[in-house]
Amino acid sequence: MVILPLLAAAAATAAPAPDPARLKASVTALVGFGTRHTLSSATDPKRGIGAARTWAARQFESIGRDCGGCIKVERISRSFTGPRAPGGVVVEDVLGIQPGRDPNRVIIIGGHIDSRVTDVMNATADAPGANDDASGVALVLETARLLSKRRFDATIVYVAFSAEEQGLWGAELLADTAATRGWQVTAMLNNDIVGNSIGQGGMRDANRVRVFSEGIRASEDLPQQQRRRGEGGEDDGPSRALAKTIDGIADTIPGGFDVVVDRRPDRFGRGGDHEPFLKRGYPAVRFSVGAENWDRQHQDLRTEGGTVYGDTIEGMDFAYLAKVTAINAATIARLAAAPAAPASVGLVGDLSRDTQVSWTPVAGAAGYRIRWRANDTAVWSKSQDVQGNAATLRHVPVDDTFFAVSALAADGSESLPTFGGRAPRR
Repeated sequence: MVILPLLAAAAATAAPAPDPARLKASVTALVGFGTRHTLSSATDPKRGIGAARTWAARQFESIGRDCGGCIKVERISRSFTGPRAPGGVVVEDVLGIQPGRDPNRVIIIGGHIDSRVTDVMNATADAPGANDDASGVALVLETARLLSKRRFDATIVYVAFSAEEQGLWGAELLADTAATRGWQVTAMLNNDIVGNSIGQGGMRDANRVRVFSEGIRASEDLPQQQRRRGEGGEDDGPSRALAKTIDGIADTIPGGFDVVVDRRPDRFGRGGDHEPFLKRGYPAVRFSVGAENWDRQHQDLRTEGGTVYGDTIEGMDFAYLAKVTAINAATIARLAAAPAAPASVGLVGDLSRDTQVSWTPVAGAAGYRIRWRANDTAVWSKSQDVQGNAATLRHVPVDDTFFAVSALAADGSESLPTFGGRAPRR
């Protein structure tokens, strides 16, 4: 049976609408700590990174109480030393963990709680960090509130990272923790600078958000990269598949808010907290606004020549932030309700007009969806739902077609699609 992509899973992604007022309250609270620089005080109860992290932990605890203990708070830490912390610093991440039926299959959503001004070593000046990245932390907290009372197959880890500005250390800490604990990371959603609709020079961009993703995995060695190149999978690695899935999910949400699949790991020459996860082979993407305002990023608070500099709350649009939050929540709801993606998909069809597709069975899958498209296009255009772990598509030649397979839950929730490559020869 051929069906429209994502139609069956649309109901499963539904979630309550995010509250712009609640998002604004969270950003206001974070700005109120004065600075959240990684090297600021970890012990002052009112000002600095330590007070901000304690506040975030209490927010997760409150959400957990409201859902009968469905979210557990954990604070993980490790000491890091580098050019932006030559004397060393203890980096701490604040986690809200919502256990699923499968404790090892994990979806991570995060934003960084630290902030900075022009001098990355200035740990004392006011650094409100409203958009960079109180917006991301507020989004994470709101997503936790929206999803906390639902029970999912996958475990959801909500995180406020520290030390993004000093070297992505908080993300490195959690990526290492995921590997040590043996988590199977289905997706990592990094939200960084997601709360403004007015960009540099007054440009208004209120109806789209960029989602950055790698094509070929950073974790692949040269033979793996060469194989992917030979199979034509440069645009279909796990992180790119995640970005395309997010784009499709956004289309099911009322309001006409567009996801731009930006085919880079991040903005040109820049980086973010998803990168340590990419290095370990986990599917990870970055959300960021359609138009950045650089006068409000990494700036000392000042006014020069009539231009206001500094990352203050006045530069934010909370209705816009709510729309980005809705896409994150819907994405997690779908992927957490779905089974894991097939570990591998193999194709046989050389010298034939037919293509044989086979895949690794997935525990708990109610069925599978084979997707295919002409290989001069980027979006899956046809699909067929099947049982078992193999099927033959008649008169669909492998030379001219790309294939993928996703796993389905009983309610239609769909995993990420796994791109099809050459099946092992016997």
